[in-house]
Amino acid sequence: MSTQRIYLLVFAPLSMEQRRPWPWATEVDSWSVVLLSVVWVLLARPAAGMPQFSTFHSENRDWTFNHLTVHRGTGSVYVGAINRVYKLTGNLTIQVAHKTGPEEDNKSCYPPLIVQPCSEVLTLTNNVNKLLIIDYPENRLLACGSLYQGVCKLLRLDDLFILVEPSHKKEHYLSSVNKTGTMYGVIVRSEGQDGKLFIGTAVDGKQDYFPTLSSRKLPRDPESSAMLDYELHSDFVSSLIKIPSDTLALVSHFDIFYIYGFASGGFVYFLTVQPETPEGVAINSAGDLFYTSRIVRLCKDDPKFHSYVSLPFGCTRAGVEYRLLQAAYLAKPGDSLAQAFNISSQDDVLFAIFSKGQKQYHHPPDDSALCAFPIRAINLQIKYRLQSCYQGEGNLELNWLLGKDVQCTKAPVPIDDNFCGLDINQPLGGSTPVEGLTLYTTSRDRMTSVASYVYNGYSVVFVGTKSGKLKKIRADGPPHGGVQYETISVLKDGSPILRDMAFSIDQRYLYIMSERQITRVPVESCEQYTTCGECLSSGDPHCGWCALHNMCSRRDKCQRAWEPNRFAASISQCMSLEVHPSSISVSEHSRLLSLVVSDAPDLSEGIACAFGNLTEVEGQVSGSQVICISPGPKDVPVIPLDQDWFGLELQLRSKETGKIFVSTEFKFYNCSAHQL
Repeated sequence: MSTQRIYLLVFAPLSMEQRRPWPWATEVDSWSVVLLSVVWVLLARPAAGMPQFSTFHSENRDWTFNHLTVHRGTGSVYVGAINRVYKLTGNLTIQVAHKTGPEEDNKSCYPPLIVQPCSEVLTLTNNVNKLLIIDYPENRLLACGSLYQGVCKLLRLDDLFILVEPSHKKEHYLSSVNKTGTMYGVIVRSEGQDGKLFIGTAVDGKQDYFPTLSSRKLPRDPESSAMLDYELHSDFVSSLIKIPSDTLALVSHFDIFYIYGFASGGFVYFLTVQPETPEGVAINSAGDLFYTSRIVRLCKDDPKFHSYVSLPFGCTRAGVEYRLLQAAYLAKPGDSLAQAFNISSQDDVLFAIFSKGQKQYHHPPDDSALCAFPIRAINLQIKYRLQSCYQGEGNLELNWLLGKDVQCTKAPVPIDDNFCGLDINQPLGGSTPVEGLTLYTTSRDRMTSVASYVYNGYSVVFVGTKSGKLKKIRADGPPHGGVQYETISVLKDGSPILRDMAFSIDQRYLYIMSERQITRVPVESCEQYTTCGECLSSGDPHCGWCALHNMCSRRDKCQRAWEPNRFAASISQCMSLEVHPSSISVSEHSRLLSLVVSDAPDLSEGIACAFGNLTEVEGQVSGSQVICISPGPKDVPVIPLDQDWFGLELQLRSKETGKIFVSTEFKFYNCSAHQL
């Protein structure tokens, strides 16, 4: 029975009315999980010629994937989708499917109908997952959706059991925007204290209901009445920022899209894209908007948000500006990149993807760039901006929030690297961009996602594209920038790779997400290179030549790789073989041949000499020299009458591994062919 027929037998008997939702926290049984696992194994079998990747597919074409995160301790993969949150094993076998929708709702119901009755017409509404964060100390998952004005659930990591679903007060409604990729959250926690959730979100014109940026309490006790309350909230000062109605009156489509966020040192950072707000000029068409990508920084321990600073950022190459942020990822730098930035290999570096220009953010150009920003350089530029403002120079330059030019106030305040603001000169913007180092650009197949880690001292950057490909780039810094050394097709249907990518806990695999498929891709495929030269000229920092096994591999896959010349890491270390004499007469039999192997490992466990397919004899080893005996009378090749020589491959086979590991050409000649 074919795979396709098995698939049909599983699903065909069920009508739409008969189909039950997938198992969720209170509905999972062992047979359901077994059945689902079998189905996914069948669906995941690759077509002929496609790489064999582990995959997990959307159960319903319309219930697309939104977010992905990997637990750094257990390796479990958590996926946020429309109407579902999934828990998967590291090899993408389903463990739990938790239902989050669809439910009866209407975006105009405020407060939502789960709190009080609503007179609006209700329709069955999908729940888009907009936020998926692991709260590690408390062993729980925060999942926020688009239903009911954007309420969140805290789920137990083990089984996705609902710990709490706070929904009874306005602080619990984050945003009713039903598009993914518009919200980002960062959890920070000081030793021995409750956590805090910093959250930025698009608000879709509902600035009265939802702040665009806020910090909220995240108590240990899921039943705490303070869950998701603003960290500080009073008539005069609060832990939030709202988009002013005057800004929306001026730019009707104004919103702030939160693309990425992270904590580094004593700060929390958000990376945003937002329309520019030219002073006094009304813009009513979304197509007329110019967009700016910005870095927003806050101190972790600043509930008054006095430390709010926002600067534009991007990069350029050959006069082309890349200003539309697509994706970003915080990582450590490799040795050469750290040296280029004059930072430590323990410092943080932000890798970011930008599209060209500042127009059409929702349909960005294919021309895109991979850029790198040391966090230290970002902080330095923010410090200079603060110092300039506190010297009374210029304006606060934050028109969208302040609505007018506000002069910087001169104040004799020492501003060091940890300055967290006062009640003056805040919130602070700027117009001078933070410029990153452009590592790599492409004019087609727009880059859409990025992830990076350090392997053997190299920064390795993985970039997803609009057509479902994965680019592998070695980020060396100047003068070469980023070297693309491999591109693989991950999605045979050409679907775009979405923003979230994550490594497995052993960093051997990368999890990649499209709308309908999660794919586990090995970070390297060294085995595709079949010679030492191919292997060590590939540019892949994972790959070296395992000499006696005659294979390209990672160092940790090569037995006894630590021994001299067992594992070649540069092309100059590839073995070569010289034979003396390099040719003999066909009439000479059983001649002693001296073979010298350059860059040879220890050969003392034995070598066999193979003369093509003719014969194989034992070799006598002395260091890197091998003595072989040429073929006897019965094994000497027959040279055709119209030729005066015959060549074959003289190969050395390791008795330790059974593999042929080096070879050279050897000739038999026949001088009698020239006799009259």
